[in-house]
Amino acid sequence: MYAPQHHQRALIDVRTTPPDGDPPAAIAWVAGLLRRLIARGDFFPGQCLPEAALRERLEVSPGLLREAFCALAKEGLLKREPHGDVRIAIPSIESIIDIYRVRRLVECQAVASARSWHPARSDMRAAVEMGLHCRRNGDWVGVGAANLDFHESIVRLADSEKLNELFGDLLCELQLGFRLLGKPGFMHAPYLDRNMRILELFEARKLADCASTLDDYLNHSEQVVLAVYAQRWNQTVLDTPGQCFQETNPAVLPGFVSWPFE
Repeated sequence: MYAPQHHQRALIDVRTTPPDGDPPAAIAWVAGLLRRLIARGDFFPGQCLPEAALRERLEVSPGLLREAFCALAKEGLLKREPHGDVRIAIPSIESIIDIYRVRRLVECQAVASARSWHPARSDMRAAVEMGLHCRRNGDWVGVGAANLDFHESIVRLADSEKLNELFGDLLCELQLGFRLLGKPGFMHAPYLDRNMRILELFEARKLADCASTLDDYLNHSEQVVLAVYAQRWNQTVLDTPGQCFQETNPAVLPGFVSWPFE
């Protein structure tokens, strides 16, 4: 669980060299650093961001930090409370459903239309091998990180910087949802072999089969995530009182959320 000094350790290796004389670039720079910290798990969903410590460590003005907060709030990664605090967002079920909808459109199309000799293929294999290595060592957080690297590599098959940026933001938000669910071994272990199968089909140039297998993979992953979200409905997710799941209309949930989790 979060310790008071944790954010100080999280920022130790952050470089404080924001661009000079270019406000949009400076905002993007600060937002990028914060996104990186969120993505690697230095902050927990629902946690209040330590604004004073962030300003001091990043050596940026309050105005610049606020602009970066606004940029990440538009991406769904932060939420500003009425009394002024800024918290790491807790993804809603609707946003999880939407993320998987975009993932199916982007990833499956990227695989189906890719060149099988694309250089991202080596990144896909490296991510699979890293996941297997982490599994052998019982490092389930590492398995999860390798899994996300695998899917980012798939998107790079499309040769689109805009898609790469969009997908990075989506996966960052999805990681917040994964952290709420806990049990990283349960969440990530079943997909290592699926990743390997997708890679084998891709390397064999069976792109249609590869895209179909990936679509099945994403459907199954979405069902698991939504099932666990539904099972924990309205439960407190942090030790701090009052920090619970956002209210969402249960009518939007697909029928499969009653699928038994354990």
